[in-house]
Amino acid sequence: MTNSNQELKPTLGLVAITINAMALIAPGAFLWTTYQLQAPPDSAKNMWAAIALATCIALMTASCYAVLSRAYPEAGAGSSYYYAEAAILAKEEHKHFRLARLAKFVTGWAAHLYYWVYPGIMISFMGTLVVYIGQLFNPDFASGWFSKALICIIFAGVVGGIALMGVTGSTMINIIINIVQISSLTFLGLLMILYRLGHSNVNYEHANALSVVVPHDLSGLIYQATIAILLVVGFESATAMAGEAVNPRRDIPKGVILSLFIQACLCYFFEYFAANFFIGSQYTATVDGKTVTGFTAAFSSGAPIGDITKILGNTLLFGNGFILQIIIASTVVMALFGTALSALSTGVRISYAMGIDRELPIVFGFLHGRYNTPYIGIYFLTGLSALIGAYAVQNVDNVTIVTLVSNIGTFMLYGLTCGVTLIATLEHLLDGERNRIKTIVIPLLGLVMNLLMVCGIFYYGLTGTGNAKTNSLTAIGIAIAFFVAGFAYLIGDSLLKGKPLFLPSNFSHPLRDQANSRR
Repeated sequence: MTNSNQELKPTLGLVAITINAMALIAPGAFLWTTYQLQAPPDSAKNMWAAIALATCIALMTASCYAVLSRAYPEAGAGSSYYYAEAAILAKEEHKHFRLARLAKFVTGWAAHLYYWVYPGIMISFMGTLVVYIGQLFNPDFASGWFSKALICIIFAGVVGGIALMGVTGSTMINIIINIVQISSLTFLGLLMILYRLGHSNVNYEHANALSVVVPHDLSGLIYQATIAILLVVGFESATAMAGEAVNPRRDIPKGVILSLFIQACLCYFFEYFAANFFIGSQYTATVDGKTVTGFTAAFSSGAPIGDITKILGNTLLFGNGFILQIIIASTVVMALFGTALSALSTGVRISYAMGIDRELPIVFGFLHGRYNTPYIGIYFLTGLSALIGAYAVQNVDNVTIVTLVSNIGTFMLYGLTCGVTLIATLEHLLDGERNRIKTIVIPLLGLVMNLLMVCGIFYYGLTGTGNAKTNSLTAIGIAIAFFVAGFAYLIGDSLLKGKPLFLPSNFSHPLRDQANSRR
């Protein structure tokens, strides 16, 4: 089964690259799964504006990924991990490339904080949704912690099994999932808008359409943006498919931008406008014996979009709210499935790159003899995702903790990638790039904005109260421990193998030699 000498085969075109990246962003899934987290009444009115801000940050980062993937099409599965090394080794002065190994490890390890946690979040979302659907028929369905955990374990096993068969085998699945979820969310969004236009007697949270899209206060905007980044991550997964792309220089940059633009700028903007345009006093819930409405009701519900769907079906579709609820929930199941599959497939490819580079144990670089996929990494991440999902599915505090951990890794990885783009252009422009906006201005803004978002998570963790503060501090502690463990491994591995942390001045590397040959 083990094959450590094969390479990933180039089979993917632009459509396959874009579709697989789109599957990770999954707008149909996140509207359902994260609306509760986004509905705290004191900041919820900033929801759409925060998604727009997160999308702007993501677009700046996506531009950097596009620039780097065009400059280094040979990156293969390494993505940002490879770019960090290549950019530094291309510098003319020895003092720069001495830091190449350290830079690429930090970048790769930050990627793992994101990619090793994110699939587990998707698994927990899936578990929560399956429980929600089951309890529509039987209120006692999966009411215990073990049954919830078992659902997550089974789902993780199914996703891992499909990932083992390879990205090519999952592309058609992702095409179907994207068509279904985009169609269903468009239909649902139109129903929300039609309801608002036909029910002027409701006391809506937003007085008009303009109120939905403009920010209402800075503090609420920043808080919402630290959550909203979870919705738009995934576009960079296209770069991890460079080793399997038929024409990586042409298709990877396009796939990065297209996947984000279609999912965020078209789908998210529309569906979140519709949801926030709709919500008001017609949506009620009972909390501690009291009736609450609007955002307060949404924040108290495990599936506010499911509740809203039932209202729409009963009001506009002749009392068929329950049927519509089941249909939309089923499409979300499909979307989460595609998201988890894409996230796991991308994560193991970063581990594969570090494995063949000997920066992680070499077993991560082994490929399956039949499917030609990094099967050890798939087994590992499948198990880890099952554990994270089983933990996060139990309550909202647990899922908040793992979400914040993943978001810290995301902002750090995106910021580092923007920084790498700057480093690559400090002394010379990248091959084929003569646009200072794309190579300097956008990377600088992206670096600053991503770092500010990390600071935002720390700020709210240190200044918050109650469970919010506890959850944030726990997530920060996990992230710090993760990086401490990474540096301990790096130093220990260097000592055992006699590998220098800082490369010597006479260091020779194919990337370094290639850069010199260009001058």
